[in-house]
Amino acid sequence: MKQIDLHTHSTGSDGTFTPAELVTEAKKTGLSAIALTDHDSTDGIAELMAAGQKYGIETIPGVELSTEYAEEEIHVVGLFIDPDNESLREQLRIFRDNRDNRNLKMIDRLREEGFDITAEAIYERNPDSVVARPHIARYLADTHQIPDIQTAFDRYIGSGCICYVERYKITPMRAVELIHEAGGLAVLAHPCLYKLSDETLLQMITEMKAVGLDGIEAVYSCNEGDDEQKYRRIAADFGLLLSGGSDFHGSNKPQIKLGSGKGNLSVPYEFLEELKRRHFTAE
Repeated sequence: MKQIDLHTHSTGSDGTFTPAELVTEAKKTGLSAIALTDHDSTDGIAELMAAGQKYGIETIPGVELSTEYAEEEIHVVGLFIDPDNESLREQLRIFRDNRDNRNLKMIDRLREEGFDITAEAIYERNPDSVVARPHIARYLADTHQIPDIQTAFDRYIGSGCICYVERYKITPMRAVELIHEAGGLAVLAHPCLYKLSDETLLQMITEMKAVGLDGIEAVYSCNEGDDEQKYRRIAADFGLLLSGGSDFHGSNKPQIKLGSGKGNLSVPYEFLEELKRRHFTAE
């Protein structure tokens, strides 16, 4: 059975593999297709597509947009997007500008807590990346100011921690609209991670479906128990397509492997066939 991974990250956002390295890793692990879905960035897509042609791996241009609903951060994956779409590019520029300001504020707060860290040091170490919290955490760990990356999130820059700064977000519904404007399909990412009641989750999906939500990430590395069956039922009830992926970040999330997640992930190629059928029909 052909396997795929429709949720991966590269150095274009907060992963540690370049887009080309993602493709070679996919080839090595026997995947038939991967999508690059960097956080609020499409910078790696050209490199991904070129590498896909070179190594014979089907590659899908994507993005993962940060949104908020009921005071919870919600991610929406776009697949088959046009990275040159002006509406999407403008929104990503706004995200980037706000992220940079956020980084500066968090670095200032870390300095107030006694850490030896500067914005110059972070950006010099990551010249080709969209700098975000994982880069700050890695710097603190690499310079031996904390024992590991997770400590940075648990004690300092995780949500609600002393140095945390809120990020700029849009609504999930607006994310769906932007992805459609860019010619893509919109997929609700990893619903298992959201601290929403079932009632609130279903209300959000209802609102997203009203503006054209296409799918739900029913197969995911962090699913537990009957999560996959639950999201498959929701997909059937709402007429949504199924998607799935590892959320691979390289060494920034060492427990997650490309294509196999924590060892229990298996995303069938049939998911991609259905998504492509919807995408090409919409065109």
